[in-house]
Amino acid sequence: MATLIPSPPAFDNTLGALLIGFGASAVAYGMFTIQVYTYYRRYPSDKAGYKALVALLWILETADQALIGHCVYYYSITNYMNIAALFGKPVWSIILQMTIGALVGTVVKLCFSMRVWRFSYRNWWLTGILMLLTFGQMGLAITFTIKSFELPGFPDLVNLRVVGSISLGLGVINDMAVAAALCYYLQSMRSSYSNADSMIRTLTIYAVNTGVLTSACSFATLIIFDFMPNNFIFICCYFVLSKLYAISFLATLNTRKIIRGRGTDREHGKTTSFQMVTDSMQRTINIPMQMPMPTIQEDLDYIEEYQKSQTRSQDSTHSSAPHYAIGW
Repeated sequence: MATLIPSPPAFDNTLGALLIGFGASAVAYGMFTIQVYTYYRRYPSDKAGYKALVALLWILETADQALIGHCVYYYSITNYMNIAALFGKPVWSIILQMTIGALVGTVVKLCFSMRVWRFSYRNWWLTGILMLLTFGQMGLAITFTIKSFELPGFPDLVNLRVVGSISLGLGVINDMAVAAALCYYLQSMRSSYSNADSMIRTLTIYAVNTGVLTSACSFATLIIFDFMPNNFIFICCYFVLSKLYAISFLATLNTRKIIRGRGTDREHGKTTSFQMVTDSMQRTINIPMQMPMPTIQEDLDYIEEYQKSQTRSQDSTHSSAPHYAIGW
């Protein structure tokens, strides 16, 4: 008996979605590459660890974009007018792309979790929960990858709806939790530092914008995957998701100069940490903390200039105040 082939799919939400996703991800990859170039040019003396991390993200995103290109080429050129390919076993590149995308998200989320750890004065409970969500999502992504290689055809992807939905859901929760935690601790600091309110407001806006952008894309992918698992629209959204995580991380690094006027870290000197608020800012109200963080001594002349531009009537006093260093 001849094998029955399902009715021909609509190319708009299959090959069309792949093509749109490829174009959008290519634009996002270009933006990310420009940010990488800007970072190395603006901070030539940044810590080697941060330089290596940026290089790692760029390599992963390059591999990710190459896999996306192979996937689009396979379905649109290699299998031109071969409708059966859309119902056959998923090509290996589209499966590995999901894994690399999840890996990029994991790296960025771990960095943002450490950012929360610094701003929360080493709150290990909060940081631990964020890291647990991050590693949980990565574990589910690996499970999704292994199961996807075992699928006999693309329509069977619906059987992995639970694993995929939980993984994307954890990503949404993680992004929103990071943004909420940063906003909470930044707002607490507004009452503690008399000369840094405008900078704190700017940092809050950046935290909200980066969290909303990635969580919105993750949530859109989740909804589309749950309600339309038999087309490629959710894949289109996922193509862009990892790029948004990488862009948000590089934007955080590159805007250090804009936020502080001269840069969070010295652009032509060796840096030791990402500091956004330091002991040079006059502390007026004690805020709850779990553990004081010792300050790493370095040249912080830009803080003095910032204070003078904000209030010229204040004298630089309280030199014996306790020292704290808040992370980037």
